[in-house]
Amino acid sequence: MAISADDTRQGGRRTGQGRDEREALRRALAARVDGEVRFDPGSRAAYAHDSSNYQQPPIGVVVPRGVEAGAEAVRVCAEHGVPVLSRGGGTSLAGQCVNTAVVIDWSKYCRSLVSLDAGARRAVVEPGACLDDLNEELSGHGLMVGPKPSTHDTCTIGGMIGNNSCGASAQAYGKMVDSVVRLEVLTYDGVRMWVGETSDEEYERILAGGGRRAEIYRALRALRDDGMELIRTRYPDIPRRVSGYNLDSLLPEKNFDVARALVGSESTLVTVLHAEIELVPVPAYQSLAVLGYDDIPDAGDAVQRILPFKPLALEGMDERLLDLAKQHHLAGPRVVRDMPDGAGWLMIRFGGDSKDEADGRARALIAHMENGPNPPRHTFVRDPDEEELLWQVREAGLGATAYPPGRPDTHEGWEDAAVPPERLGDYLRDFRALIREFGYGPVSLYGHFGQGCVHTRIPFDLEDESGAGNYRRFIERAARMVADYGGSLSGEHGDGQSRAELLPIMFGDEVIRLFERFKAVFDPGNRMNPGKIVHPYRLDDDLDHLAYDPAEPRTHFAFPDDHHRFTHAAARCVGIGKCRASSGGVMCPSYRATGEEEHSTRGRARILMEMMRGMPGGEGRGDGVPDPSVPGPGGAAVITDGWRSKDVHDALDLCLACKGCRSDCPVNVDMATYKAEFLAHHYKGRVRPAAHYTMGWLPLWARLAAFAPGAANTALHLPGLSGAAKRIGGIAPQRDIPEFAPERFTDWFKRRPAPERTGDRRVVLWPDTFTNNFHPRIGRAAVRVLEASGYRVEVPPVALCCGLTWISTGQLGTAARVLRRTVRALAPRLREGVPVIGLEPSCTAVFRADAPELMERDAAADDVKRLRDQTRTLAELLDERQQEAGGASPLAAHDTVAGLGTPKVRAIAQPHCHQHAVMGFGADERVLSRAGVDVETLDVGCCGLAGDFGFEHGHYEDSTKIAEQGVWPAVEAAGPGTAVLADGFSCRTQIEAGTSARPRHLAELLADLLPGGADGRR
Repeated sequence: MAISADDTRQGGRRTGQGRDEREALRRALAARVDGEVRFDPGSRAAYAHDSSNYQQPPIGVVVPRGVEAGAEAVRVCAEHGVPVLSRGGGTSLAGQCVNTAVVIDWSKYCRSLVSLDAGARRAVVEPGACLDDLNEELSGHGLMVGPKPSTHDTCTIGGMIGNNSCGASAQAYGKMVDSVVRLEVLTYDGVRMWVGETSDEEYERILAGGGRRAEIYRALRALRDDGMELIRTRYPDIPRRVSGYNLDSLLPEKNFDVARALVGSESTLVTVLHAEIELVPVPAYQSLAVLGYDDIPDAGDAVQRILPFKPLALEGMDERLLDLAKQHHLAGPRVVRDMPDGAGWLMIRFGGDSKDEADGRARALIAHMENGPNPPRHTFVRDPDEEELLWQVREAGLGATAYPPGRPDTHEGWEDAAVPPERLGDYLRDFRALIREFGYGPVSLYGHFGQGCVHTRIPFDLEDESGAGNYRRFIERAARMVADYGGSLSGEHGDGQSRAELLPIMFGDEVIRLFERFKAVFDPGNRMNPGKIVHPYRLDDDLDHLAYDPAEPRTHFAFPDDHHRFTHAAARCVGIGKCRASSGGVMCPSYRATGEEEHSTRGRARILMEMMRGMPGGEGRGDGVPDPSVPGPGGAAVITDGWRSKDVHDALDLCLACKGCRSDCPVNVDMATYKAEFLAHHYKGRVRPAAHYTMGWLPLWARLAAFAPGAANTALHLPGLSGAAKRIGGIAPQRDIPEFAPERFTDWFKRRPAPERTGDRRVVLWPDTFTNNFHPRIGRAAVRVLEASGYRVEVPPVALCCGLTWISTGQLGTAARVLRRTVRALAPRLREGVPVIGLEPSCTAVFRADAPELMERDAAADDVKRLRDQTRTLAELLDERQQEAGGASPLAAHDTVAGLGTPKVRAIAQPHCHQHAVMGFGADERVLSRAGVDVETLDVGCCGLAGDFGFEHGHYEDSTKIAEQGVWPAVEAAGPGTAVLADGFSCRTQIEAGTSARPRHLAELLADLLPGGADGRR
């Protein structure tokens, strides 16, 4: 008997949802599965979302430590009759990675390359293997996986198989289905087998073996034979048909390939345990041609003329995506300069065994297009770095288009339809007309144009029933349009919940019945990811934002980029998952240390959103708190204890507040600010951890220690007293407490003789707590550099502070009072336009970012904005001065930062995370280059200390693990005589703790290059 969508939903909601049943299931899983079994609210909140419009809290989460443990988890779930959902990177855009099921997350432990036959170009891998990490391992053999989605730094092989992933490289290498050779799978009822191509002889052997496996194969053969004509006539013959099941892989001409038939089944049929995949050679050389057209449909028209040249990739994007990339600082001046004139572009990548071969293919294409109809403007990019910059703009499409400035938020839901490439231009015209008809325009259009796949994000109103109704009407119209074009509802992201209901429009009812038979062959009880692809949930059920209506809380920070609403900030994450990447950038150090979804920026953001969903103000009980046992339009509330939530606190505890996500996250989630806001509310009226009173109030203790720094150092470092001080202060026992300097920088500045000559340009050199009390030599070096550069240096005559330590510990009322006092003292200089120069990046970042957002509603807001606008790093000030003196010429550095006539200095630089996120490191690189320093900027992530984080009790192991993953080995690998630059106090402290290096500040290195050296006597 067919199972209706309503039956599926009620069964999924009911099974395992009673408290006793759920607890019995949890106990059974914990007893039998070698892994982490999590039924807590925090875990369920983190896994209630993927990258789609839907929210469905899972029954629980299992993180198996091995493939066998994962298989055992399925068996336990089957015994209890609860649904199962396998999950990889969790970046699905159609809702296939969320369900009321037990979620098995393969990505933490099941990541191995099991075997590699380089000669045959085949590998066996576990389902949780991350694509980029796997390709890095394969690169030594000159091999890679063919498909490469834009989420390549976080997606997994299992997820790619479940979704039939593609990416730009599918132009040359096909979809994931084209890479799969064999799969080891497990059915819900316990059949474990390897599947692949099936010859007639193999089929007969399977039948002779009898049992459930024979039953499966017999049913599959009958299904194929009964539906052969339908499969051959109703499936669109296009390169990007991703919608529906791959029943065409069962056809005789495709060798009855059961493995490939299972690809793209979105965990609705079987659990994949291992995959044998075909690999492709890494292109030795690449080149890029960019063609510019007057409009994006014109670019679509040109695709058919390019395909005979067999490019590796053929991507399209419109002027709106480029404009948004510029506004989000994803496209810098170099990218804009390299784009030919136009409003629609095609980016065509070629490969070759030599650079000349790759370049020759690009030139041949350009010549061909110049001599045909509607000749384009063009750019030929030879520099690999410039090519990568251009390509990153296209890959950043989802993030760049999610929150267009001054426009409504956009959503997925109809973001990856595909049509025959030869009809792409006309489809783009008709689709834009449909967008205009519904009042959703303008939207950005981009995608894998060589295969007719179009990406977009549309400003659907999914927050009320009326808007959801318009969403449904639009989607139904768009689906009929694509079907009329002979296309696929999905050309990359799968069906999940957002498109499964529409599959009859594309395939017809007879093919849908074949899909239902196919599902029943493997999963007759409908326990594998129910409600997706077949017997579907409605596309407008479970909409995340439709049930998200919390009262807006009063906050300390203003959240100006989120319409001044914390509820919007908490829901800002769109699930791309870049925070789960294992390398590159800063984000997210805690995830890299633990591999935990809850310790990623995405996981924390989802937990905060679920906290807000459970706040008073939403639909639910009489007290305004949603009833956690009753699903609403967007699912049940999972976290209902608000700001006091221990689950939220625990998820945020390992957040280093590094701010890496503020810049590295494609939608600029700022978890450091969210954490500070949460801590302020969480501890309101309550006793705080000891570290909040010690390290949180460090500026006060440092000021007191200045009266007797020697005595303070002795007390804090005597064997008995040191241990007691750490215990009382909440400091990790393994950490050495930094020593106070014998003389503060501000005291030195007061007593030093007046300089013999000084410039006429005034600057305020900010005496931050760390420079002033611990490393005053840096302040002295900065004075030397600034005065040599023609500046008159002023230092505030009274002790002031930026409030950093209070902000990072969530003591925001105190931070505001401290900032208010600081701004009052600086106001006369600020109103005169005097720049403020910061030496400690974290303190500088407070002035540039945190202070304006914390003080936006304060009486001192205008002066705080002046402080933001007039604060510079040392490098930024010097760079501006040098640009005035002649730009990038080395002579621009003469008499400013000399370096001329001295031996070339080699250095490596570890940028502070807050500098990376807020100010950037470009000015430092330019100033160092002009000074004759050959600098390599490390891209190894956060140092792991991050202010008070690495000092706090309970964080030491994670702090050092982060350092061991990046900065420590990078520093140790530096050649002899290489200077180690680290402007951040935390970075220097962590480097000294784990290496033999003695890192220096930019000011110290530049002062050494001046005539006479740092002290002026050389």
